[in-house]
Amino acid sequence: MFIDDAYAHLSSLCLQGLGRTSPNPNVAAAIYTSDGALISDGFHDRTHSPDHAEVVAIKKAGAKTIGATIVVSLQPCAHSSKTPACTSAIIEAGITSVIYAVKDPNPVAAGGEALLRAAGINVEYRHSPELEFIQRAWLHKILTGRPLMIWKIAATLDGKVAASDGTSQWISNEISRADVQQLRAQSDAILIGTNTALIDNPHLIPRGFTSRPVRIVVGEQEIPSSSHIFDDQARTLIIKSRSVPELMQTLTAQDFSQVLVEAGPTLGSALVASGNIDEILIYQAPKILGAGKEFISHIGISTLDDHLELELLAVQPCGSDIKAHYRVKGR
Repeated sequence: MFIDDAYAHLSSLCLQGLGRTSPNPNVAAAIYTSDGALISDGFHDRTHSPDHAEVVAIKKAGAKTIGATIVVSLQPCAHSSKTPACTSAIIEAGITSVIYAVKDPNPVAAGGEALLRAAGINVEYRHSPELEFIQRAWLHKILTGRPLMIWKIAATLDGKVAASDGTSQWISNEISRADVQQLRAQSDAILIGTNTALIDNPHLIPRGFTSRPVRIVVGEQEIPSSSHIFDDQARTLIIKSRSVPELMQTLTAQDFSQVLVEAGPTLGSALVASGNIDEILIYQAPKILGAGKEFISHIGISTLDDHLELELLAVQPCGSDIKAHYRVKGR
């Protein structure tokens, strides 16, 4: 079906926008002729232009927009801020049909569908779970008021992130580590604790990508000025506190949509215990240590009935490693 192919195309474009649109959603749009031929497409990319996806596609199409259909991953907005409302651009372009995949929960964007219909444009909502998932970080931020928090873990088969002597590099293999680079590039910020900064001295710049997520270090230990996180490759934010509420307040104020947590057991567990981890990505290597540092510590659970329940979203091999993606239920 036409719409299935169109949504598959938008999914690819939305993924390209991840990490490039904050504080806006990673929206994609494509314009088609009445018989389903692709005219133009585009996705929102604030690193290149303030234009929203619909405007990017309309500008590419030129006069071919007259009588065309535009397919959008998110309900077109009705409000103007730094850029005009997308509904106005669609109306002015002479587009006669709009199909969108996900409803916009933002109250300031409400009314777009009514405006389009009032202009004589046919509007159709065809829900896409896949596109909703790809745009979930921004949707989560709008619905909860805080960014989507994804905790990335590399662990052995018995759940260790470091051996008894403290060695931890490298538990996962090169394929897993390459996969993490893409995950970093798709995030607005990367969060670590001061202990991780001191022990690993990470750079946190996605290798092979142009995205430059903000590097955030939280904790009270002093970090040497010569550390990699203080280079000029990306912005670094230091939060000198061990308070989770203060950390979350800062992250919310920064208007991030997706934060990748690459912290160790102490900070990661504190975020889990406080209800601020939404998803867990674990790269499990076929190694057993028997002793060493567990990836998670005490989170206030003493009985099986109080367990933290996870929903498996996806699982895939990364060479000999296994990558498992979970959602924390109830978040």
